[in-house]
Amino acid sequence: MKLETFGWDVDADGIATATFDVPGRSMNTLTAKAIADLGAIGKEVATNADIKGLVITSGKASGFCAGADLGELGGGSGGGGDKGDPEAQLKAAFERSFEMNKILRAIETCKKPVACAINGLALGGGLEVALGCHYRVAANDNPKLQLGLPEAKVGLMPGGGGTQRLPRIMGAQAAAPFLLQGDSMTAEQAKSNGVVHELAPTSELVARAKAWVKANPNAKAPWDDPKFKIPGGNPNSQGGSTVFTFGSAMLAKQTWGNYPAQKHILSAVYEGLSVPMDAALRIESRYFVKTLMTPEAKGMIRSLFLSMQDLSKGASRPAGFPTFEIKKAVVVGAGLMGAGIAYVQAKAGIPTILLDVSQESADKGKAYSQRIVDKDVSRGKLSKEKGEALLALITPTTDYAHVKGADIVVEAVFENVELKAKVTAQIEEHLGDTAVMGTNTSTLPITGLAGASKRPANFIGIHFFSPVERMGLVEIIMGKETTQETLAKTMDYVLKIKKTPVAVNDFRGFYTSRVFGTYPEEGMTMLAEGIAPAIIENVGRMAGMPMGPLEVSDSVGIDTMLKIGRESAKAAGKSYEQNPVGDLVAWIVDSQQRVGRKAGKGFYDYNEAGKPSRLYPDIGKKIEIKTTECPPELKKELTKRFLYRQCVEVARCFEEGVILDARDADIGSILAWGFAPYTGGVCSFMDLKVGIKTFVAECDELAEKYGERFRPNALLREMAAKGQTFYSRFPPKDQKAAAA
Repeated sequence: MKLETFGWDVDADGIATATFDVPGRSMNTLTAKAIADLGAIGKEVATNADIKGLVITSGKASGFCAGADLGELGGGSGGGGDKGDPEAQLKAAFERSFEMNKILRAIETCKKPVACAINGLALGGGLEVALGCHYRVAANDNPKLQLGLPEAKVGLMPGGGGTQRLPRIMGAQAAAPFLLQGDSMTAEQAKSNGVVHELAPTSELVARAKAWVKANPNAKAPWDDPKFKIPGGNPNSQGGSTVFTFGSAMLAKQTWGNYPAQKHILSAVYEGLSVPMDAALRIESRYFVKTLMTPEAKGMIRSLFLSMQDLSKGASRPAGFPTFEIKKAVVVGAGLMGAGIAYVQAKAGIPTILLDVSQESADKGKAYSQRIVDKDVSRGKLSKEKGEALLALITPTTDYAHVKGADIVVEAVFENVELKAKVTAQIEEHLGDTAVMGTNTSTLPITGLAGASKRPANFIGIHFFSPVERMGLVEIIMGKETTQETLAKTMDYVLKIKKTPVAVNDFRGFYTSRVFGTYPEEGMTMLAEGIAPAIIENVGRMAGMPMGPLEVSDSVGIDTMLKIGRESAKAAGKSYEQNPVGDLVAWIVDSQQRVGRKAGKGFYDYNEAGKPSRLYPDIGKKIEIKTTECPPELKKELTKRFLYRQCVEVARCFEEGVILDARDADIGSILAWGFAPYTGGVCSFMDLKVGIKTFVAECDELAEKYGERFRPNALLREMAAKGQTFYSRFPPKDQKAAAA
């Protein structure tokens, strides 16, 4: 037997040990070769009379197995079979997907005891391999050990028996969060849930597993016993049927029907628990293939796993520059944003100067980090000593002389060109020639701000999102004179503080703020048309956005939107109020004194906790509400307006050279403003969910009905004519280099 990803040993007692150890990787994943090896191992154990049992373990210190290789899976989600015969294609896809289930079931029914020694992370297919064993012993001395089925988080469902074995162990209701939400368990939780049978120190795992194998020669899976009963009852029992009735309702409420994976998981569990295991596994594989072929799964795998992983490792960083070592950083402006930036820098181990106009303000900024640390210490997430060490890295001050020796400065003062210019000059009096001068801004053009700098080649936009400690994205903006070396240094900084960088070119609003603004604007346009606010808000959420557009407007600040709108209109030689939306915004701010969440009143009234309590009841004083019902066709039309309006603006950003990589556009849209994650992002939505030709035709229809803001640009029309997608027209930089 030749194995490529497993070590193999048979001891004097006839107990075989298969040690999972994929060459050249820090973590095991279930590649095609690994699955083939598991098949060979199962066959050897079943047919070799000298082998009395099997222990499966890992040779990686990092853990047992992180799951399926989604790179292989994402690259082969639609192929195989006769390309001219959809039925043959479907059959071939099913056979590929069923192979894992078939192999694990063969191991489970080999008529010899099989145990799994889990030393660390066991996720997705890794946990499914463990569940296919008769006995599981997990390490109790590894705090990083997690067991879970996270497939739903990337638009997939478990495809190696997870939807069938886990509910048979725990019961459908208890298993639901792990299947539908991708939650994970600690070793202790797994023991409590019956997912593992025994806990032991890492050094004893294999010995304990072997001892069990030796003591249980006639072991078999509990569900292969005719007397087996499903915890909580099967789906047709009184208790079981209640679980699925309420489960379906809860799922609809939480997903709005946008996530096929969750729907298919629930169906696979319901149908699978009603039949024997062999039939159940075939049911799971059918739903797995059905899920894998959806545009949602393809988009989510590509963006939320593959692209996210690549960008978080610096895949789009310019090549040819040494890694930028950051030994000291400065944040100027200790407000909410600056304080958050200082915290994430200190958390990454970077000595940080937090500078403001008064010592009181600077100290207040550091107190922001103190509150986060205190909360983490109280919850046991951080030791008191580590918390104190983190805080010691932040030095609050008013003295610009502390800028000297900094590798990077992030200016985070108010959005005012004159103020930023003054601060830039003060910083550069003390800043070294090779240091990066960054400005945190959401809308102000970087090239204009760089005019105040003596070193524009080192000047760059670093756009953080609030709250900084929770938001995973940083938008890096290149000015006209910013060098590739400065971009590389800034990406190193963003990666150091464990954020995901996307790089864009200069433009008012850049990429994220510019596109994000179209969503609340479309909502207010609908309101000006007389559509009931509740309909607008509910459809926005049902479209997949995290908030309704009117609540978003309140969160941004309606007064801020009014100020920006008036400035933009003035620059164009127009009056903002001549636009129906501008007239509405001016009325609610100037006449009604309702500026948004920060004041407790905007399009919503807010309670003391800052949560929306009701929509403003007097909106009818300004707008005649004409549409108070929302039949399916209207919901479909409004959903299309919300999503298509954002995507048209994205296409304009590509045409104008603001953004150049479809991967950056997708990740930026999900992480920055929460564009419907089930789509995989704006480009994947147009490429996979709709199709470019269809998108262009439907945008033309919307433009005729609602205005030129929906009109497709020349780029979209050219792409439709050539059969291109955003990922073929604007591929990742590494793919462009390979093609060249």
